[in-house]
Amino acid sequence: MATYTVHEPPVSDSDRVDRAVELAFVKDGFSWLTAIFPPLGFLAHGLWLMAIAYLAGVGLLSYVLAALKVDPGWISLIVFMINIYLGFEISTLRRWMLDQKGWQMLGVVNGRSIAECERRFFESWLPGQPVIQSDTPSGPAARSGGSRFWPFGAGA
Repeated sequence: MATYTVHEPPVSDSDRVDRAVELAFVKDGFSWLTAIFPPLGFLAHGLWLMAIAYLAGVGLLSYVLAALKVDPGWISLIVFMINIYLGFEISTLRRWMLDQKGWQMLGVVNGRSIAECERRFFESWLPGQPVIQSDTPSGPAARSGGSRFWPFGAGA
């Protein structure tokens, strides 16, 4: 059983379909990628600053422990334990970063897969959202000339 939290961006379209497209589903649980190599796990989840902070923090910690003449085996164990902890906390870090950007948590949903969780969430969420008909295009692409993933305008 998978658990996801659902988040909405701070400035969202008023039409329910446009709002639904912009929602972010954050899976709760352990991330093997983050536990094995945290910078790659952070980058995979779009947490660029966390990847830089991890590299700087672990580098500084390793330097300080080496300067204190701590056995390299202990340093490796400490870094390993930090990595395991981050594997458990990656979803919390993602939710925290969304919160810092002004995203609002709409709810929590459980299911066997992401598709089932999305279906369950939208079955309960969509009926309560307003339907607005407009003649002009709306959504992230219309606002910025690009898309949610490519902010530099429409492609050729």
